[in-house]
Amino acid sequence: MVWTRPETATSERRLPMKDATEQLPDEGLAQAWARTRLNELWARGRAFLGTEVAVLGGAMSWISERHLVAALSQAGGFGVLAAGSMPPALLDAEIKATRALLEEGGGQKPFGVNLITMHPELDTLIDVCLANQVSHVVLAGGLPSAAAIRRVKEGGARCVCFAPALALARKLVRSGADALVIEGTEAGGHIGPVSTTVLAQEILPEVHDVPVFVAGGIGRGESIVSFLEMGAAGVQLGTRFVCATECIAHPNFKKVFLRASARDAQPTPQVDPRFPVIPVRALVNKGTQAFVEMQRQVVNRFQAGEIDQKTGQLEIEHFWAGALRRAVIEGDIETGSLMAGQSVGLVTREQPVADIIEELCEQAVNTLARRVPPPLSF
Repeated sequence: MVWTRPETATSERRLPMKDATEQLPDEGLAQAWARTRLNELWARGRAFLGTEVAVLGGAMSWISERHLVAALSQAGGFGVLAAGSMPPALLDAEIKATRALLEEGGGQKPFGVNLITMHPELDTLIDVCLANQVSHVVLAGGLPSAAAIRRVKEGGARCVCFAPALALARKLVRSGADALVIEGTEAGGHIGPVSTTVLAQEILPEVHDVPVFVAGGIGRGESIVSFLEMGAAGVQLGTRFVCATECIAHPNFKKVFLRASARDAQPTPQVDPRFPVIPVRALVNKGTQAFVEMQRQVVNRFQAGEIDQKTGQLEIEHFWAGALRRAVIEGDIETGSLMAGQSVGLVTREQPVADIIEELCEQAVNTLARRVPPPLSF
């Protein structure tokens, strides 16, 4: 399947261009050429995912559940369930519920499941995905073992892994990963230290054996085109879909996103290197300020000999326990965790997933259409 606009392209024809400065193709021809070019650019990603557009939904805990995932897949993209800390029985129910929604929407479309590699029941969760014939399993939250990758593949599913550096990308390919996602520090949630553009320049020219999808800070079609032309098979977007009509996030959570700018999405602050903090990008709120103060108190107690380093570290790590759910589900935007990527500034209104996908594709096509295409013959 290929992406096309609902209306039919114009049938007008002009003579072949002798010189790009003499005559440009009419708008209809330019748009038709651009749509064809876009479909060529992400053909590998579409084939790998089995979708109309090579856009994966980023797996966001409490957000990427059955409704948003089904809407993404029905709109021609690739929805990905966020298993997070789910036990096997709950994941099984969520997969089945997603399938039911897709059936209600007119038939089965492909979707995947994102599993955290540190989950104590990872093998069982993989088996749940395989038993439900999930086509793609994404292993995230750490470098997956070769055994986990093999378990996914031997069960008949495709395995997608996150690669934070070129050396690890090559290692994952050798371990059997069927595709990679490279995610820059502009992304929301847990992040690495390197920007999306630098990762793309580091990895895309060197990794050709498997499709590579780019993520982190992508919110418009122009950006999608740039990464596709660098060699990406497709892209992954999370923040852009938080304010989708189908997303179950609390209205308060969505309102914060609609008001936020890119500069509001900041990495979690760390007070003392002796107590490392896993960087998480989120919108700054009172909870962020309380977290900084709490770290200071832990450091002071440690220096006073009241607690050891391990105890202090555990207190810091437990600070945000349940905070994301409080924000997303209960609407606590003051002390909850407002995980968001820097593309949050590009989220300006609530709209259906299908409209977001259409908008991204239109922006990509318009970007390509503004360029002079190769000589055409008619």
